[in-house]
Amino acid sequence: MTDQAGRAGSIARAHGFDASKPNVARVYDYLLGGKDNFAADRDAAQRLIEALPNAARMAKANRVFLAAAVRHVAREGITQYVDIGAGLPTSPSVHECARAVMPGARVVYVDNDPVAVTHGQALLETGDGVITIEGDAREPEAILADPRLARLIDLSRPVCVLLVSMLHFLTADQADAIVGAVSQRIVPGSYLVISQGAASGTAPRPGVRDAYGKQTVLTGRPEAEIAAYFDGFDLVPPGLVPVARWAAEPYARLPQPAPSQANMLAGVGRKRTATS
Repeated sequence: MTDQAGRAGSIARAHGFDASKPNVARVYDYLLGGKDNFAADRDAAQRLIEALPNAARMAKANRVFLAAAVRHVAREGITQYVDIGAGLPTSPSVHECARAVMPGARVVYVDNDPVAVTHGQALLETGDGVITIEGDAREPEAILADPRLARLIDLSRPVCVLLVSMLHFLTADQADAIVGAVSQRIVPGSYLVISQGAASGTAPRPGVRDAYGKQTVLTGRPEAEIAAYFDGFDLVPPGLVPVARWAAEPYARLPQPAPSQANMLAGVGRKRTATS
């Protein structure tokens, strides 16, 4: 058994979860070339790639988008970040990108996967304004009211909230609830960063949904529905566009995916004042 496999197995036993079932965060880790995943996650990722051959490319472009979005927001002077559905630690991380521009930036990572939380606490927490907490996006009020978040993030001041590549793993009602809760709680001048799988106009391929298991929701949404998440926000140029077009090089010049391929829309919005 490798050290990696032993560490992963120890975490699974410690937290009492079933490592034989794929997990969204760990499948994403595999698509990004990470090593913090189990055999079930690797098998699921391979099934996903068989159904959507550009899945790994979209995952990598999505990560580049996240980094580009955080750097943009940091250049606007934002020093507070909440990354909901953060997944497993991946470099460049949110705090690395933010602190490259604003050295004092504070970041709270939130995830409901024990492996992601454990690794985040071990690898990302430096004791100087970066923490990882366990929280479920389906319970947004609990996340926003968490005292650990409140000790680091002042929601009476502008903040950046990231919902990156995670809303399509929620039902429409759940996605609306977390976007609504965040939009209501953050003050004008705050930023909302979203990437979401786009609907192709046809039913999802069985292989896509089957890759994660029947217990996992996976729903692409029409562009108009994704755009509605930014009601009350001014979209930062280039607006709501395919993730590879928003992201910085090397993905910015990539052509749009063919209709048979996965697509993801991405946007960054700044909350406007009531009179703007």
